[in-house]
Order: sequence, then C-alpha cells, then structure tokens
Amino acid sequence: MGIKGLQWFVANTCPDACTMVNLKEMAEKHHINHPDSPPVIVVDAMGCIRHWYTPESWVCGGQWQEYLANLQDFIKAFMAADIKLVFCFDGVVEQKKRDEWVKRRLKNNKEIARIFQFLKSYRQQPGRGMFFIPSGLATFTRFALKSLGQETICSLQEADYEVASYGLQNNCMGILGQDTDYLIYNTSSYFSIDKLCLDRMVTVMYSRENLCHALGLNITDLPLFACLLGNDIVPEDILEGFWQKCVASCPPKSQSYDKRANTILAVASYISRVPCCYGSLKDLEEMLPLASDKKLLYRGVESYILPGQQSPWLPPGVSNSQIHLVKQETAICPDQEIFQLAKEQHVRAENYMVYNVLSKGEVECSNTLEDELDTELPGQALIYRPVRQHIYSVLLESGKDTCRAYPIVKEWFVYFGNPMEQPDLVQPMQLDIPGGTPSLRTLWLTKGPEVQTLRYRTFLACFHLQDMVEEFQLLDPSVAAVCCLLIYLTLQVDSLSLEDLNAFVAHTLCLQGKSAAQLAGLQLAQVDSRAVQLGSLFIRGLTTLIMANSSLGFPMNMNDLMPWKVFDGKLFQEKYQQSHTGCSLEELLEGNGSLHMQFQNLKSFICEACMVKKRTIQSRRRGNRFITEMQEGGRERSFQQAYTTSFVPPYHSQNRGFQWRGSQPYFYGSEAQPSGKGHRDQRRHQGQRRRFQLAPRWPNKQTIGAFL
Repeated sequence: MGIKGLQWFVANTCPDACTMVNLKEMAEKHHINHPDSPPVIVVDAMGCIRHWYTPESWVCGGQWQEYLANLQDFIKAFMAADIKLVFCFDGVVEQKKRDEWVKRRLKNNKEIARIFQFLKSYRQQPGRGMFFIPSGLATFTRFALKSLGQETICSLQEADYEVASYGLQNNCMGILGQDTDYLIYNTSSYFSIDKLCLDRMVTVMYSRENLCHALGLNITDLPLFACLLGNDIVPEDILEGFWQKCVASCPPKSQSYDKRANTILAVASYISRVPCCYGSLKDLEEMLPLASDKKLLYRGVESYILPGQQSPWLPPGVSNSQIHLVKQETAICPDQEIFQLAKEQHVRAENYMVYNVLSKGEVECSNTLEDELDTELPGQALIYRPVRQHIYSVLLESGKDTCRAYPIVKEWFVYFGNPMEQPDLVQPMQLDIPGGTPSLRTLWLTKGPEVQTLRYRTFLACFHLQDMVEEFQLLDPSVAAVCCLLIYLTLQVDSLSLEDLNAFVAHTLCLQGKSAAQLAGLQLAQVDSRAVQLGSLFIRGLTTLIMANSSLGFPMNMNDLMPWKVFDGKLFQEKYQQSHTGCSLEELLEGNGSLHMQFQNLKSFICEACMVKKRTIQSRRRGNRFITEMQEGGRERSFQQAYTTSFVPPYHSQNRGFQWRGSQPYFYGSEAQPSGKGHRDQRRHQGQRRRFQLAPRWPNKQTIGAFL
C-alpha cells in the first residue's frame, strides 16, 4: 500500500527525486561496472498486474489469451534490453496486516456492488474508471510467468519486504513497482511501472537520497517518517492529533500545497528536530494514543529494516538479523520433510494454498465479481467449500489429535454477508474412497503408475466423481477439467439450467483454435450481469482445481488447468446470450457442423454424470431486455432436439465421454431437473472424504492434445 499521498508529494513538490531514465542504457552501464553480474530487476508483481491487464474487456471473466500475449510482450522487451526479471508475489497475509487486508476487501465489495448496478442499468461494461481486475488474475499470473520461463517467487512474509531484500542482497539494478514503501526501504533503485514506456524502455526512477535532501532527513529516518505518516502497521486515525501539533509548529511553506503535503513537510520537520535515538522513539510512543499496543511504532520501524541493516531509532545493537531471525516454525503438519517440501514449492510458486494450510492452517481468497443481490447464485467461496474441506482432510490427515479430530482451518474468504470480523472455522471433511485417505508421503513422494492413478482418483473424489476415473482418463486433459467443474457446479447449484450448460459447452468447443487477436476482435452488443457472475464462478473453479492438483502430486499437468486454455470472457458472454435467446444449434456453434456431435457428446457426458447423482437439468430461459429485443428481431428459435425443456440422453454407453485421446466415439447422456434457488443441500456430502496432495515439483510442459 505504501504511504498515502507520498507518491503525489514526490511527483509534485520534489522534482529532483523523479528522474526519467532509459533502462536499456542503465543495463549497459551495469554490464560495464559489474561484468560478472547481469542486470536484474525484481518486479513487485502485485503492483504491476493492473498495468499488465490491458484488454478492453475485463468484466466478463477475463480475456486470458490476450493477457498472456501481453505478458509475453512485456518479457520480450526486457530480454531485448538484456535485463533479467525476477517476479515476486504475495504468498501470505501477515497477522499485522490482516486488519488492513480485511478493510480493503470490504471496500472492494462496495465497488463490485456499483459495477453490478451499472451492468443492470446499462447492460454495458463500465468505463476504466470502475476497473476491477478479473477474478483469479493474481493467482494465474504467477503460473503464466512460470510457463513463460520466468523466475517467480512466492513470499513467506510481506512481499514488499522480500522484494526490497532481494534487490539489496542480489545487487539488483532496481525494483519495478508502484508502492512508495520502496522509497522507504534502503534498497535498490525504485522504478515506476505506471510511468514505464515499453516501446522506448524508459520510466521514472525515484531517488530516496534526493527525497531526503528535500525533506531535511537522513535515509535512516525514512522508516520512522513512514510510520508517522501512517502505513499498514500504524493506522492514520491514531496520528491525527500528532499531525495537528506538527503543522502548528511548522507553518506551511507554500499556500499551493494541500493539507496532506503540508502534513508530510511538518512531520519531516519534527523528525529533523528531535535527537535520532531510541529514546525519541519511546517518547513518541508515550505521546501517541497507542492504547495497549505500546510497541506499535517500534514494530513499524522494524518492518523496514532489511537484513544486515540497523536503525538509530531502535535500541543499540539491534539489527535485522536478530529482528527477522528465522524461527523454528510450529507448523500444523508434523512431518518436517513434507512441510519443507511444501515450503520450497511455495517459494518457487509451484503450488497454491498448500503451504498456507500446512503451516498455519489459515487461508484467504480475495474478492470475486459476484452480484450480492442474485439470490440464486451463492458466493463461490461457499460453492467450492466442500472441495476445500476434502483437500484439508488429506493435507491434515497426519495432524489429527489423539481423538482423531482434524485441526480446524481458518478461512478468510470474501462472500456476501460475511463481515470478516473473524475467519470462518472450517472442519476438514474426509473423502469416501476405497482404502481410506492416502498419506501425503504416498501422494507426493512415491512414483509409479499405480500411485498416479491413486492421485487422479483422489483428485476426482474431491469433486465427488471418484467413480468416473476411467471415463475421465479417456478425455483430453483440458476437457476433463472443464467437465469436472461443470458437473460439480451443476450438482451444487440448482439454478443452473440447460441454457447455462449449453453456453458453457458451446464456449468450450468454439474457443479451440481461436487466436488472441480473434478473441480481441469479438464485439458484444450488450453484457449480461448473470453471465458475468457465471464467468467469475468458473474461473474460481479453476483456482480450486489447481489447489487440488498441486495438493495431490499433480495428477494433471498444471498447464491444462490454466484459463487461457479453457476460458474467454467475451466468448462465454456471447454464447450465454445466444443460448438464452433460443438461437439455433448451428448459430451457437458458429456454423461449424463438425462440432454438432461433439456438442451432443460433451453435454451428454456431463448430464449423465449428474443424472447418476439424481440431478436433472431443466430449461429456463432468462427473460430480459436483450432477449426481448432478439425475439422481436425474429431470432426466436429453438434447438429442437438439443434444447428441450427436459433433456433425455439418446442412449447410454460405458464409454461415455466427450473428447477422447484417440478416435473414440462421443456419447451423450442427459438429465433434467427443476432449477431451485441457491446452493444444493450439502448434507449428503458430509460423510464423504477428500484428499489433498502437494506437488513435489513443477511439471514439465507437455503438448496439449487437440480437442478432437
């Protein structure tokens, strides 16, 4: 987050602290000065995601192929300048930052509510001023960068701290991001992602030395300066009285400065006038209304001190090597070999949520584009919770107490109605599979085809599909992932209709072979708010798949679960609207007759699996202004055999399936059921067990089979 108002202050009142630089020229100088050390820029990835996501459409669930192409172009530009990039992502939310994390999530809820209000009023995507990053973007970006061959790090503590430490310890050319904390840390040069012109490889470099000169401070004063202005550790509300005293004792230098700028100057003036010692910090702690937390200011200053550094504002002899000494972790997982493996995989950004569960038993998920007023679609956090409960049971099997009770997992998941004052306490739920729950040592460390089958069965069991291993193994991997999600969603959410399923199936088929440019050129006359939420729900399903996959030793190639393989927001929006207007199957499949049988077979495979679980799907077209206009235009048509109010499979087969690895036939099994409201009754799942497994290494890239 950085320090509120400091970026504006530096840009507008300290021109000497902002210098336009050419990164290629800096890299050439670095080569000359350090011939044995290539120029490296460490990237604060979370601060750059909004910059990287430039596709025009953002509300429909994400334009993932376009986004991947943007990342490729970004990397190529730095490679051409002979600059190595190292990307760092937030891997944990530290307890000292939890309150601030929650506050931002609740603020995001209000922004999302405004987005859906706009969608319903105008049936158009809001302007860029209301931009909200697509659900799952941060999670999938790190996997995208790894797939592009980039070094990617997932932090074990505050990411800003690890970025600054990496820059200092590895003599990096600089840090790329947009966070004024990088002006406070005494580390490498700080480059602006917002000011970056990729074509010319120029950006603004912020100088902490020149900032200090303008403020009359030393570099070692900056951590205290940041804390007294308010940051993620020291809240602004306890500082307002102190600011008033500072401003009163230091009249504004210019009438053109705003209140915040005058406060910044006054606080700097105060620091410059008091003795630079620990005693002054203690005096401040007595002066500020810190309530019972008298060490708040101390911890705030301490948080900026990098390895090997000291601060004159802290007790003499206290260095970062003592402050941030790596402690023996009291992990929930008792198997240290397994825990260490999970930790290593986490740092290399090769798994998702595994380390967080095994270390602290605490996980979080940020906001999703969900309509809080749509009572028929529950929040994704609740829909996928049974899957996570099964995953927790596998991860924490060895952590049971003497009464064979699992440790409770704390979930900080955002959904409507959750005030997030406390985490949800979630009980792991065992899988119901033959032989009982496999151990993590078996799933992670044992090799062989039998174990791989066990991993795959356990993976499907997480979604209550363990009796369909043979059928799923015949499918192309990416298709299997889509089928797994669609079957699970249909079983969990009563309101999903035949039209919804038709849209997902047609989208899956039509996406294959389309380039990023083709998808970028797709134009939507209108945007449907329900389809927006379904798109986000599907993407969150993919994050659930990668959680299960990385927890179970990679029964699937991680690349097959990525959204750029299986989802495009605008294309799904188009298919959803076509499906709910009752267009012909030919139009839904874009006139490609070769897709008709595949459509029937994929739909059959999904419906038949649901029918076994006593779930049938019923037609339910959504009446709205868009549909009315389409009908008035004479385009009200039916699928006839494909779009009936109650789809009945033409036949059944033991070889049912959709996309086979070989030239197998397709079969179609169907079902129909009234669309109820909300989440299906989950009591039938309470006795089921589920498994979780960590991936011992990042899987090698594999050629993805053609859909057909």
